Amino acid sequence: MPESTTPRTPIRPKERFLIFGRPTIEEPEIAEVVDSLRKCWLGTGPKVARLERDFAAYKGVPHAVAVHSCTAALQLSILAAGLHPGDEVITTPLTFCATVNAILHAGAQPVLADVDRRTMNISPEAIERAITPRTRAILPVHFAGRACDMDAIMDIARRRKLVVIEDCAHAIETTYKGRKAGTFGDFGCFSFYATKNMTTGEGGMVLTQNEAQAARIKMLALHGMSKDAWKRFSDEGYKHYSVVELGYKYNMMDIQAAVGIHQLPRVERWLERRAEIWARYDRAFADLPAELPAPTEANTRHGLHLYTLLIDEERAPVSRDGFLDGMTANGIGVGVHYMSVPEHPYYQQRFGWKPGDWPVAMALGRRTVSLPLSAGLSDEDVSDVIAAVRAVLAR
Repeated sequence: MPESTTPRTPIRPKERFLIFGRPTIEEPEIAEVVDSLRKCWLGTGPKVARLERDFAAYKGVPHAVAVHSCTAALQLSILAAGLHPGDEVITTPLTFCATVNAILHAGAQPVLADVDRRTMNISPEAIERAITPRTRAILPVHFAGRACDMDAIMDIARRRKLVVIEDCAHAIETTYKGRKAGTFGDFGCFSFYATKNMTTGEGGMVLTQNEAQAARIKMLALHGMSKDAWKRFSDEGYKHYSVVELGYKYNMMDIQAAVGIHQLPRVERWLERRAEIWARYDRAFADLPAELPAPTEANTRHGLHLYTLLIDEERAPVSRDGFLDGMTANGIGVGVHYMSVPEHPYYQQRFGWKPGDWPVAMALGRRTVSLPLSAGLSDEDVSDVIAAVRAVLAR
C-alpha cells in the first residue's frame, strides 16, 4: 500500500508542535513549589503527608502512601502482600512494561492473560484459564481509564483466595458501579507522571484499607527505616530511627507533592473538559477508516485518560505507523498505548513469549494510536488534531 505522510503545508508548523500529554500547570502549583524552595524542605515532609491525606479523602479510603512512581507502588504492594519469589501474578499483555517489570522486581513471576477486544481490559475468562497452583495475585490494569470488570475479577479472587492489586495509572477518576477504582482490591496503585490526568512530574500513590500494610509500604519506600523516619531532621528535634527491613529509595519529595496538592482539586473539572474533547473526536471521526473507543459501560465512569483510534489498515490509505508519521508531519504529537508486552525482545528472550500467544492484545497493539486529550488543549488545538486526523485518514 503506497503511503505519503508528508503534507505540503503542515497543519501546525514546527514552532507550534502540539506535544502529546502536555500537563496543565497553573500558578498555585508554581507558588507552592517556590514555597518549598524558600523553606528549603525539598524531601519527604509535610506536603507529602498532606497529599496523602487529600488523596485518601478523595478516594474514600483510610490509608494512602505517596511514592516516587506507580512502578514503585506496584512493586511495594506485591511485597506488602507477602508474595514470595516464584509466586505467579496474572496481568494483562496490553500495558506499559512497568506493570510486568514491577512484578519481576518484587521477585514474582508474571503470567499474561489476554484482553477483551472491545474494552481492551484483561478478560476474566482469560484470568481463569491462566490460574495455576502457583498463582497468588491478579494485577488488573484499568486501561485508558476504562474500569475493568471488577465484579468478575473480585469473584475469581475470593474463590481462589488471591490478592488483587489494581493498576490505576490511567484511572484516577474512574468508577465502577459507583465505587472508585483502586478501592476494590487489596491495593490500588496510581501514577502522577507528567502525562497523567494529574501530575507531580514523577510520582505515585498506593491505597489500602489495611493500616499494617500501609505502614509496611511507607517503611519499605524509605530504606526500611522505622515509621516517620523523615521527621528526623524536623523542628521537633532529631529523631533516632531503626532499619527494620531491607528497603528502597522510593519516597516522594515535598517539591513533587507541592504540585499534586493543587492538581488534585481540579481533576473533576478537568475530566469534564476531556469529556467535551472526547465527544468532539467521536463526532469528527465517525466516518473514517478507524475504530473509535467503545462506549462507556453502564454504571461506570471512564477516566478518559487516553483516546485511542484503531486504524483499519484494510480501508485506510496508510498503515498505523504511516498514520503516526503523518500526524507528526502535521505538527501533532501522538502516542501508542501499547505494543503488547510480548512484542518486546527482553521478554521474548527471558520467557520465550510469542506475541501470537495473546492474539487479541497483539492485534490491538499493532493498530492502536492515542490522540492528544489534555484538559489544557484549547478549542483551536482540538480543531487542529481533528483536521490532521482527517487529512491523514481521509485522503
